[in-house]
Amino acid sequence: MRAYRCHGPQGTNALENLPKPVAKPGQIGLSIRACGLNFADLLMLKGTYQETPEPPFTPGLEVAGIVDHAPAGSGFTPGQRVAVYGGSGGLAEYGTFATDRVVALPDGMSFRDAAALQIAYGTSHVALEHKARLQPGESLLVLGAAGGVGLTAVEIGKLMGARVIACARGPAKLEIARRAGADHLIDAETDDIRATVKALGGADVVYDPVGGAQFEAAFRACRPEARILVIGFASGDIPRVKPNHMLVKNIDLLGFYWGGYMSFRPEVVTDSLAQLMRWHQEGKITPHVSNVLPLERVEDGLDLLRRRASTGKVVITMGDEGDEDRDGQVTRQVSCPRTGGSHGSGRGRRGKGGAAPS
Repeated sequence: MRAYRCHGPQGTNALENLPKPVAKPGQIGLSIRACGLNFADLLMLKGTYQETPEPPFTPGLEVAGIVDHAPAGSGFTPGQRVAVYGGSGGLAEYGTFATDRVVALPDGMSFRDAAALQIAYGTSHVALEHKARLQPGESLLVLGAAGGVGLTAVEIGKLMGARVIACARGPAKLEIARRAGADHLIDAETDDIRATVKALGGADVVYDPVGGAQFEAAFRACRPEARILVIGFASGDIPRVKPNHMLVKNIDLLGFYWGGYMSFRPEVVTDSLAQLMRWHQEGKITPHVSNVLPLERVEDGLDLLRRRASTGKVVITMGDEGDEDRDGQVTRQVSCPRTGGSHGSGRGRRGKGGAAPS
């Protein structure tokens, strides 16, 4: 089988031919059809992610595919379509994963959507509902609103009844956020984030996967008793927090790591995924995938993340799953919670909306 292998920060990363792994007790064997790329994959390749395996290893956190082997009593059977948050091992044609991380796919959900849904939607749903306890009518400021997790925060925040303020770089990315349900748009390249948010009445909840100067501006635009969700630091800059400012405005700073719940409260993740699967079946959420690439082009996919040239998700496919065109760009329907309809146009197989990376 083919797998993309990382040999450490100083080593060479390449697609290699490896023996097919054998499932251990408590594991399924999976013929992988799609793997969603994440910013965490880039951190793993640099050796800076909090859960980086010892090299050599195969990155790829979230996958979907067909069960090839299932242990007795696992509840899964060969031939079944499933999704898995494995933490690594996804950028390969075959993998073995713990059965307690496997979820069955509902009818009608593609492998591509399943690979794109787990981390991005799971992060936003658990962060907004379980951690920040976002309430209907509150103002939600989403930084990095056209990125892999940011776009889902816009969509889920709107589903939860919030007034969503989306912040992203450039008109093209802001248009993606608008289609996902954003009520107000802020261009991070040209607008004063603090002044604009304050003019809109301030933020009750801030969803921040960016960090750096944008965090500082959002912090200063918070309303009293606001909650700030620290999701990540895509800017590469971990901001410094002034506790006295938190004290004066009664602000809660909430660290959030979705994958961490798998070790101490896995039911939070599984219950959330069950809700997300229901929303997908009901047409309330549809993953926005800007690029679908075959396994041999995984370097191109990672570079899209590195340059922030994608919107929503980048998905790597194995076999004949997916409908990439010659430049690897696809168009996807973006569900609009305000109307229940969708927006956009493009060349995808479904003939429905989305946009090329900006």
